[in-house]
Amino acid sequence: MILFRKFRVLLLMVFLVACTMHIMIDLLPKLEKRAAGADSANSGCSCAHEPSEAPRGRGKQQQQPQQPQQQRARSGAPAEASWPNKHTLRILQDFSQEPNSNLSSQSLEKAAATGDKTDPIRGGKQRAADSESQRSLMKETASGSKQANRGASRLAALYQHPLYKSELPPLTDDDTLFNVNTDMRFYSKATGNQEWHHEGNEEEEYNPTGEATAESYPNWLRFHIGINRYELYSRHNPVLEALLKDLQAQKITSVAMKSGGTQLKLIMTFQNYGQALFKPMKQTREQETPPDFFYFSDFERHNAEIAAFHLDRILDFRRVPPVAGRLVNMTREIRDVTRDKKLWRTFFISPANNICFYGECSYYCSTEHALCGKPDQIEGSLAAFLPDLALAKRKTWRNPWRRSYHKRKKAEWEVDPDYCDEVKQTPPYDHGTRLLDIMDMTIFDFLMGNMDRHHYETFEKFGNETFIIHLDNGRGFGKHSHDEMSILVPLSQCCRVRRSTYLRLQLLAKEEYQLSSLMEESLSHDRLSPILIRPHLQALDRRLRLALNVLAECVEKEGYSAVVEDDMEHHQTSRASACATIEILECFGISSQLDLRTLSSELRLATQGDCAVSQQGGGEITARFQMLSRLE
Repeated sequence: MILFRKFRVLLLMVFLVACTMHIMIDLLPKLEKRAAGADSANSGCSCAHEPSEAPRGRGKQQQQPQQPQQQRARSGAPAEASWPNKHTLRILQDFSQEPNSNLSSQSLEKAAATGDKTDPIRGGKQRAADSESQRSLMKETASGSKQANRGASRLAALYQHPLYKSELPPLTDDDTLFNVNTDMRFYSKATGNQEWHHEGNEEEEYNPTGEATAESYPNWLRFHIGINRYELYSRHNPVLEALLKDLQAQKITSVAMKSGGTQLKLIMTFQNYGQALFKPMKQTREQETPPDFFYFSDFERHNAEIAAFHLDRILDFRRVPPVAGRLVNMTREIRDVTRDKKLWRTFFISPANNICFYGECSYYCSTEHALCGKPDQIEGSLAAFLPDLALAKRKTWRNPWRRSYHKRKKAEWEVDPDYCDEVKQTPPYDHGTRLLDIMDMTIFDFLMGNMDRHHYETFEKFGNETFIIHLDNGRGFGKHSHDEMSILVPLSQCCRVRRSTYLRLQLLAKEEYQLSSLMEESLSHDRLSPILIRPHLQALDRRLRLALNVLAECVEKEGYSAVVEDDMEHHQTSRASACATIEILECFGISSQLDLRTLSSELRLATQGDCAVSQQGGGEITARFQMLSRLE
């Protein structure tokens, strides 16, 4: 009995010793890191090496990331308390503080400059290639700035055009996705925490009533509130610009891999509880899709996601969630904050001393296709999340003109020229606006060169009378030297288009607006500008003309009224709409393809108004209208 008691005491002592050793092992890295931080604070440099080894001018640059580290220490350092710090390899754990990291908290330009100073041998070998690429980028940027200066007000003038001022019908509770008074209780995590309201603005005061107003919600929540039956966001909503800035600057608190999909995507959570989908850079802007690549094996491009949002906005569809470019620090903003073990384990240091990772996905997730920073910074697109499916269900639809996604087989629409007649008899395309939405999406995809539109989504609350959400545009802008005419097959087979879409396409083809110039000006506001190289911008103008040619052939074959669906009857700006019609007709001439009888009411209204048209163009239109009146 005594021996048994001694044995139990011995086991207890061994257990206590093991626990003590385990705790010491866990605390040792934190104590060393804290000691290193204290030493660097005393020396005025956060580098892991001695001050004498640092090059001149490095101390000032290293002081910038010191303050966020101290703030994290005061706030309890939630990132340091996460599990990765227990398992991190020391060489990877301290990489962001090593001289070779080239100041990971700085921009790529500063990092490259510092890298040349700290490593003259490596910098000398790369100086020729870097200078050449820099010269080409400078030429491209210079040409872009000239274009922007020459048409600096084109974008503002476009949004002042009557076609971009039409109003929506009055919205009821059934037309809005959320009711602020009743549905916001589901967002209690955000609305109940007032700290995000003061993020970046310490001078704001709390609401004295203690209740959060709609204006005090974070921008991502205000974006969700603004979704309705007709649009994701309104034309001149200031929340949109604020949300884009949040995507570029909000602190990232958590990162996880998105399940599903063929390529790696990350879900990033911000300090204000907003979320965004991150697509990292896989190709440079100059790289085209190889001609032997199938559309379903192409890379997804981050700049295509950014450009698609701006193109959708210029076309006035407003069906792409807000997207912004961002330069992400892979060490501090991905590896150090992720709790996804599968993602964290794929981080490594390349032979070029760059931080890399590859994650898990169906394709292109291996060491050979790893995503590497320079040295630990990587470009990417951040697309704002739509409302959670638990709050706003979405329905997924199979695109009728979906491709076969097979190397040899063809889809039915590719071999049957009358395929659209069958689609028109199938719900929900047999009534309502769904078929017209497909035509809008077809034009949108053709302008980008996107062949990967296999499904689309709608909000379930609005039934079939709502717009199509243009999601997942990463395979656009792959080839600027090739126009894939098969994308326009739905348009050529059905010969249907909204009147507002048709007029805007004609407007964007005018010299004083020009789609390429508008895109260049709009994209120049993104932090990763330039987003598209000149050949891609020129391809937009060329493809726009091709789409208009297809519509012109449809009008000539079936007549204007049979092709163009009037969707502007409910708009309250009828006189402005008539003036816009006159302006379009004056610019392109009154073609025999147009059936003026369908425009008689607007022409009558316009001739009674004060439309700003030239005497020659207005006289020709008036003469045609008088002839039409005599015929009636």
